[in-house]
Amino acid sequence: MAAACLLAAAAAPASPPPVTLAPALGQQRFARPLGVASAPGDPRHLYVVEQGGRIWRVAPGGGDRFLFADVRDRIDDGPHEAGLLGLAFHPGYARNRRVFLSYTAPGDPLVSILAEYRTGARGRLAADSERVLLRVAQPYGNHNGGHIAFGPDGYLYWGLGDGGAAGDPHGHGQNPRTLLGSLLRLDVDASRPYAVPPDNPFARGGGRPEIWAFGLRNPWRFAFDPETGALWLADVGQDAWEEIDLIRRGGNYGWNIREGAHCFRAPRCRRAGLTDPVAEYSHEYGCSVTGGEVYRGRAIPALRGWYLYADYCSSRLWGFDTARRPVRPVLLLEHTGIRPSAFGRGPGGEIYLADHAGGGIHRLVPADARVFQVPAAGR
Repeated sequence: MAAACLLAAAAAPASPPPVTLAPALGQQRFARPLGVASAPGDPRHLYVVEQGGRIWRVAPGGGDRFLFADVRDRIDDGPHEAGLLGLAFHPGYARNRRVFLSYTAPGDPLVSILAEYRTGARGRLAADSERVLLRVAQPYGNHNGGHIAFGPDGYLYWGLGDGGAAGDPHGHGQNPRTLLGSLLRLDVDASRPYAVPPDNPFARGGGRPEIWAFGLRNPWRFAFDPETGALWLADVGQDAWEEIDLIRRGGNYGWNIREGAHCFRAPRCRRAGLTDPVAEYSHEYGCSVTGGEVYRGRAIPALRGWYLYADYCSSRLWGFDTARRPVRPVLLLEHTGIRPSAFGRGPGGEIYLADHAGGGIHRLVPADARVFQVPAAGR
């Protein structure tokens, strides 16, 4: 995940108020947290996903820690990008108790699994209720993606990386006939194990019908703006550039022809038919991007409508106003002091960040601190 600048430059961006991170759960720590979520109908808790296979239900502010799920027995989290990678509550969870998980299972080397579960009578995920929806073989151990989320259309989205290794050696990113290197869109309500929404771009042929967008290297977290429905995705780069994409139906985001908006390992390359990133930054500022949520909370009114993202290596935090075109990223925090592995939206719309290395969960709060702007850089 990584560092750097943005694509175009016009007027200077509006300055948001100074922000900082504050511990959200007291002194509680988790083992390699990769996700923070809230459940429909549950305004009192956060759910913290551990890479090794556990999910904890906790109350913001600390206390009330409850083991919601333990699926460690079916997960291979050996490679550093494997494990329990995604949690999504069905929009009707308060009524139907349906929960979806994305994880890597033992294979040769790994298999990405999308599965449905039910919450049992005691309020825990019933591990024996698992119903596997989709299995995708991974040729290598890294670039598994794995994030899942329901969109405002009621469909379930699943992000998958290009299968791993360096440079996408099998060309998965530009091959819509494989699920790797793509963002999938599934109807988990119409039939079992799932149905293909009729407006998916390849529903009638030309590629795998589950695909919504492709040309991705390793989508590390995506999120829907709860107000506009826009879908923002952070795609981890390889050697030089990290990118933020605004995902649209059938979009080809360029990997491995391009890394960010730049030709990958070639002085010249095709641009026709490829969608430019909305923002990018170079490895001068980091090495692995972590997306990201659009802020729609109440604690920081001037930040409403800003998309927030961070870098795992440098710990920097950026944001930009999604209403402006072209977008102009602002460096909100030079050093967050954490290894940001995931953003999450709490029951009240406030934004939380998981610290993969330290194990803490932090909340974005106002602060009396200087706001830094990302240094300008060319394409």
